[in-house]
Amino acid sequence: MATNPAAHFESGARVAILGAGKMGGILLQAFLKSRVLQPEQLIATVQHEERAGQLSAQWGVEVTTDNVAAAGQADLILIGVKPNAVPDLVRQIRPSLQSDKLLVSFAASVRTAAIEEAAGLEIGVVRAMPNTPSMLGAGIAALSAGRFATEAQMNLAAYLFETVGRTVIVEEKHMDAVTGLSASGPAFIYIILESLAEAGVKVGLPRDIATLLAAQTAFGSAKMVLETGYHPALLKDAVTTPAGCTIDGILELEEGGLRVTLIKAVMRAAQRAKELATS
Repeated sequence: MATNPAAHFESGARVAILGAGKMGGILLQAFLKSRVLQPEQLIATVQHEERAGQLSAQWGVEVTTDNVAAAGQADLILIGVKPNAVPDLVRQIRPSLQSDKLLVSFAASVRTAAIEEAAGLEIGVVRAMPNTPSMLGAGIAALSAGRFATEAQMNLAAYLFETVGRTVIVEEKHMDAVTGLSASGPAFIYIILESLAEAGVKVGLPRDIATLLAAQTAFGSAKMVLETGYHPALLKDAVTTPAGCTIDGILELEEGGLRVTLIKAVMRAAQRAKELATS
């Protein structure tokens, strides 16, 4: 496998997405939009023939129901079926697997050891947990390596996901926590945005303006954290002037338990990911 990830894909390497559902479809379209992959380098699978035809016409790539054939044509195989279906899928595609191929699973809670066992050979496996903002190139994906994944393979997976956002490398023991924070997190943020917009309406703003103000405020605040590197508490203090408006609002948030509720939400989502892994 090429040590230069960009060169690997520029040389015509093919990627199969087995299970092009919600996240699989998001990633496929994002790879095309970023031009890291050309349509002829992608092949996707779904369960039903009719759906395959629809998506092939929509995306301009080959879409099939034959997982074995798709895996056979690919150098890198992305696995996006439901978690409980992953081991069976990997066993199904065994005839198409070779030790120089790379399996990347973005199915929640499925451990690399389970995929390696189902594959029945020493093959590179990378576990990934992306999130839905990948659709717009603003995602974040955490990656962890299986026993046989090489540094070059990890770099290849990281390069692929960096085309749709950022990546972090974590030990696999942290992946359930990642699921609770960054994979489930967009839903929590949307609830906060919806609530801020509703508050704007309550105090007299038109709904479209309130929604725009809330969304851009959240976007700008996140950008401040990412680009300045300052701790969120420091940035919060910069907004909170003595005896001003913001401190009154913060007191309401603290009294309402927003901080603790968000922490508990992430903890509960992470716990559920752990439960799925053992079910």
